[in-house]
This record gives sequence, structure tokens and C-alpha cells, in this order.
Amino acid sequence: VYTFVTGEYNQGQRDYLTLVNEEGGIDGTTFEAIVRDTGNQPQRGIEAYNRARDEGAILFDFLSTPVSRAIVPSALQDKVVMITPVHGRGDASDGETFPYVFPVMATYWSQAAILAKWIEDNGGLDGKKIALVHIASPFGREPIPVLQDLAADKNFELRTFAYASPGNEQTSTWTEVRRYRPDYAIIWGAGGGQAVSVREAVRNGIPPENIMSVVWLAETDANTVGADTMVGVKRFEAVAPGMDTPILQRIKEKVVDTGKGAGDAAKVGSSYYNLGVATMAVAVEAARLALAEGDGPLTGERLKDGFQKISGFDAEGLMPPITITAKDHQGGGMGRVSQWNGTAFEPVGEWGNAYPEIVQKEIDEGAAGFREGR
Repeated sequence: VYTFVTGEYNQGQRDYLTLVNEEGGIDGTTFEAIVRDTGNQPQRGIEAYNRARDEGAILFDFLSTPVSRAIVPSALQDKVVMITPVHGRGDASDGETFPYVFPVMATYWSQAAILAKWIEDNGGLDGKKIALVHIASPFGREPIPVLQDLAADKNFELRTFAYASPGNEQTSTWTEVRRYRPDYAIIWGAGGGQAVSVREAVRNGIPPENIMSVVWLAETDANTVGADTMVGVKRFEAVAPGMDTPILQRIKEKVVDTGKGAGDAAKVGSSYYNLGVATMAVAVEAARLALAEGDGPLTGERLKDGFQKISGFDAEGLMPPITITAKDHQGGGMGRVSQWNGTAFEPVGEWGNAYPEIVQKEIDEGAAGFREGR
């Protein structure tokens, strides 16, 4: 289901790390990236984790909710850092309960809140009917509690509609959505199912400008749906796409143009590629702050402290400014809404967060459950 993103995301991460080493490392310290395929399977992920840990790795990113959830107890015990950007446990934002796990970007709870806030700011939520159309999985159900809380608080009606994984067939689901006649449809899936959702929504009479998506909607999906058909569709955005940022310009000059890139040069600057770049930019900043605190090898404990010193970091304009503390490992839950204009996604809102008190309620409840063994 997730091969649509892993290649570009991994390519962006590797190209950024190559750039840092080409520019002299982190204040003179170079490093090695270990790349292995877990197949999104927890047991393979555990084996890959154990092997890399034994080889000295102190930072892990699996881009897999099943794998990262399986690794949490080991990462906490082994005192190595695991980042879980746009995947994993939302309650890991509670740094006091999960000291070595860092979402570093807006969780799915925060993403749902930002999408709802855009609706409130552009016509209002009061009295609206909102359909959440989601893949039938824990990921697909993730935004439901936040949207339910918001529905009660903001006086709108929420109805949820699930479809079977991987989402290639959604006809019957959207027939039910059409009968509901929502004002907005929020689609919550990943991979090929997202393009299917957009096509079905439009076919069933929902205007593209009233379709909104979780972060997993990209340029490839727009071209699959039809670039013109998808004009107006909105998504949550965690990083800026395109090449108009200093880091992407340096990657092109020093990595891609010199033949040191990790993949297809046409993917450089795409949404998922840039997402990978941003995750490693945050990790390198944490390592830089950690190494500045003293001599000796970088350990998981020192790296954790480095993450918790990150303040106002935006990767030279690539992402919203994040501040990570010992309590908040999400970095503020920042993002924005962007809209497909026929050739690219362009922002229709500013970087920011939304309804942080409602998001924090879910974080606190989840963290309490983990502490109690639930």
C-alpha cells in the first residue's frame, strides 16, 4: 500500500544526508546512513532494528506505523532515538512518557484539526455536514476522536464512511456518501486509494474545492485523477513542495547534478521527496546541537537531548518552524492547507496549528493508556 511514498521519501532523506557529508558533515563530523527494507512488517522491522543497533545506529525512522509501534519498547529501553514523522503513535508527542520517540511533525490528530480549522475560517463549521471517508485500518480511524470532539464543540455534523484496504474499490462507500450530501468530504487513506477517493467524490457530485485530504495526496495522485479534474482539491501540508528553498537548491547543485543522487532526478522537489529531506534536516539539527554540548561520540541519550533543544527550526523555509521540548516531541503540531491549481499544490493558508487543547486531550489519554499498559 505504501510503495507510493517510500521511494521518494527515502530518496530525499539519503540525498540530504549526502549533501551534509559533502559539505563537511555536522561541524566536521560525518556519518553513515543504513538503508534496509522492512516490508512494513513488524517482525522484519524488529530484526532490522536489532541488526542496525548492534552496528552502532542511534537514530531510526521506519516510516511504518506497525513497525514503529513494535519498536517503541526497545527504543525506550535501549535509549536510542526513533523519529516517527507523519506515522506512528500520536501519543508519542508526550515526551515525558516516550522520551526517545519524536514525531517531529504534525500527528494525524493535528492534521485533522488544521483541516477543520481551514473550514471554520473559510465559511464556518456551524451547521455543516462533514463526511470522513477513510480506509478501514487504525490509520484510517485515527482522526475520528478529534473530529468528534470538534463536532460537539463547533456544532457540525460528522459521519464516517469506511472502505476496505487497499482502497481500489470504493463505489458502494461513495454511494452512501452521496446520499448523506455532505458540505465537505475529508479523505483519509494512502496510496492508490487516494486517487480513487477523489475520482469517486467528484463522480458523486462533491465539488473538488470541498474535498480535503490527509497529508498523503501528492503530484502523482493529481496526474492519476487528471490534473484538471482535481483543481481545487485541498490537502494538509507538512513541508513546502518544489525547488524554491535553499536546501533543495544545494541538493540539486552538489548531489543530483554531480551524479551522487539516490534515485530519479525527476522526483527531486516532489512532496514526498521534500518530506524526507525535512525529516533528516531536523535530525541533523538535533545532532548538531548535541555535538555542540561536549566531546566524545554521539550517543542516543545525547541525541535525545539535542532534539529537545530544537527551537524555531524551519530547515531554511522548507517546513513550519518547530520547537521541541522535553514535554512536546511533536514540535507544536504545525502545518498548513494547500490546494491543487492544475500544475502544483499551492498554499491557501499560513503555517500554524489548530485547536491544540483538543489535540492535547488525545495525546494525554493515549500516553496514560501506555503508562498503564493499555
